[in-house]
Amino acid sequence: MELKGKHVIALGERDGVPGEAIAEVVRSAGAEVIEVRTECFV
Repeated sequence: MELKGKHVIALGERDGVPGEAIAEVVRSAGAEVIEVRTECFV
């Protein structure tokens, strides 16, 4: 997926995929990460 030039908010979950892991993946695809959060959705 080409994300170059896109802005991304990475919202992860504590018991699932953390926000920082999502951010690293989209950065490698060329996106700019503007916010990273890891929340607990219980």
